[in-house]
Amino acid sequence: MPGYLTTHVLDTARGVPAAGLAIVLYRIEGGARRELARMVTNADGRTDAPILPESAFEIGQYELEFHAGAYLDAAGVPPEAPRFLDVVPLRFGMSEPAHYHVPLLLSPFGYSTYRGS
Repeated sequence: MPGYLTTHVLDTARGVPAAGLAIVLYRIEGGARRELARMVTNADGRTDAPILPESAFEIGQYELEFHAGAYLDAAGVPPEAPRFLDVVPLRFGMSEPAHYHVPLLLSPFGYSTYRGS
């Protein structure tokens, strides 16, 4: 099975998918980040296509950057100055050609993630 990467963002404070949240994917090589993709979540809190498709998959280290602050601003969550969570970076490795699913459970003051299915 060829590898690929998907994500899903849920707004746990409001109990809804995080629609309209910008995500940037980077590949980490020698300590440097190389941007691979920019996407925005749809009404279900997912990207319309894999954020890293099979055709671009490589084993290695990656980083997903979730632009939580802009999403929370657009969702009408009252801001503090500065906002506690703004950009949430998740750095992880993909060690085999498989489906990697990296979801984000988000609230204004915390987040969690895991390797999903």
